[in-house]
Amino acid sequence: MSYKAPVEQIDFILTHIVPFGELSRTERFAEATAETATAILSEAGKMASNVLAPLNMAGDSHPARLENGVLRSSPGFAEGFRAIADGGWVGVSADPEHGGMGLPQALNMAVAEMMSGACLALQLNPLLTQGQIEALEHHASDELKALYLPRLISGEWSGTMNLTEPGAGSDVGALTTRAEPAGDGTYRISGQKIYITWGDSDVTANVCHLVLARLPGAPRGTRGISLFMVPKLIPDDQGNPGVANSLKVVSLEEKLGIHGSPTCVMSYEDATGWLVGEENRGMAAMFTMMNVARLGVGMQGVGVAEAALQKAVAYARDRDQGGAIIRHPDVRRMLATGRAEVFAARAIGLACATAIDMARATGDAEQAARAALLTPIAKAYGTDVGIRVADMGVQVHGGMGYVEETGAAQYLRDVRITSIYEGTNGIQAMDLVGRKLSDGGEAAMRLLDEVLDGAKAAQAAHPDLAHQVWQAAETLREATLSLLERDMPQRFAGAVAYLSAFARVLGGHYHLRAALAGGEPHRAMARVFMARVLPRFAGDLAEAQAGLDDLAAISDEALAGDFAA
Repeated sequence: MSYKAPVEQIDFILTHIVPFGELSRTERFAEATAETATAILSEAGKMASNVLAPLNMAGDSHPARLENGVLRSSPGFAEGFRAIADGGWVGVSADPEHGGMGLPQALNMAVAEMMSGACLALQLNPLLTQGQIEALEHHASDELKALYLPRLISGEWSGTMNLTEPGAGSDVGALTTRAEPAGDGTYRISGQKIYITWGDSDVTANVCHLVLARLPGAPRGTRGISLFMVPKLIPDDQGNPGVANSLKVVSLEEKLGIHGSPTCVMSYEDATGWLVGEENRGMAAMFTMMNVARLGVGMQGVGVAEAALQKAVAYARDRDQGGAIIRHPDVRRMLATGRAEVFAARAIGLACATAIDMARATGDAEQAARAALLTPIAKAYGTDVGIRVADMGVQVHGGMGYVEETGAAQYLRDVRITSIYEGTNGIQAMDLVGRKLSDGGEAAMRLLDEVLDGAKAAQAAHPDLAHQVWQAAETLREATLSLLERDMPQRFAGAVAYLSAFARVLGGHYHLRAALAGGEPHRAMARVFMARVLPRFAGDLAEAQAGLDDLAAISDEALAGDFAA
């Protein structure tokens, strides 16, 4: 069975689970009607299923390669990217002033999920370009916008994000890349960057790098970092790609998965760049790009989980061992819990995107706070579910899952990176318990109030399900208040578990809504989630409240297996 984009499932969530319908009542998104959403999802689904999905295994078995300094993409990727670009899918949420559709991020993220499920390695190209578009729209000068945005939005050019350096991974403030003023309004950029996704490309006419670098005399740490646009080919007076810039791809990383996506080591040697935003304010501009990318990565996890689950179900239906194995209790358990978690992760991601859209359309500070709170949850839970479900898909296939020809293993290898890049899931969890609770937990409490109100409203129709959600939300509220009384090291020690608990409670909330709005299949799936997934939140909270003391008491030698001391 080949991948089939889950158009109906996404449409159901946008229609019944998250407040997407409210967006069309705002001036900014007046055109984002239910009919428009359905049409967009349908067309994007066809492109993902029919054009991108057939490229997935080719990208895995025939990786991108570097030949004499020239990047060669996987077979069919150029045609696949052209289908993305020609369909306008790069610019779904981009400003219409520069050629974008101007549609909500909720639709953009739905499209991103479908493209990720079809071919994650190729989808990474437009994901990074969309993040760059977002950063330029908010921070670039009018001249840079006019030059770069139309070409990025059309897919004529592509964009990258250059943060990481050797020896300076998540500690971005330790970077050493330099930017020297050239005296003509440009800068000379020198340094090396690693892990640059789609750092070079033969599917677009130019590659535009957003590079973090430090100006002379800049403050130490992240406060002294600026952001620069450094194109592969310097545009001429007409905006066409001109002479080659002083940058190159040193090598391509050999990776566990996403082989079709070239992950580059980049070298800049007095390369010409242009300042984006203000001096020493590069991190603020880069975070605009990263926040979009983080939600997008969460939806990548959902997309791969959906694809892996479809493959596992198809195999379970066909595999006969005393009858089709889809009837075996343990196989059914894996498939049912996988499906329940995919629904929950998809709903959380689309709820986050809708909150982003409402904040932008209305200026509502509470919606902005909700979007900020949900972003690390959507990223971490979406990718954790992606890994769990892809791993489960291998298990359902049994020995054949460990054989590459089935394709089950590729999903697990591909999705494994998603919990690492764009901020590891541990960093997302620390962001949640740190920065996102810095308002005294107000945004979290407002969201939990909504969960509690939803449970009360569902009491008459589904008393058992509603009680489980209510009890879980109330317990999470108490745990959050307790967490707020702790210092940061104590919070950080339990942050991953706390985020997991929050995600499971939200998943219960959205499944309860689905049970009210949908038919028996949704009610059956809600019962599975409440019985087999939601109860795990209690164990998560127990770990979250354990704090740091037991971890601090273990010596480094003991961690290494030396118990002689």
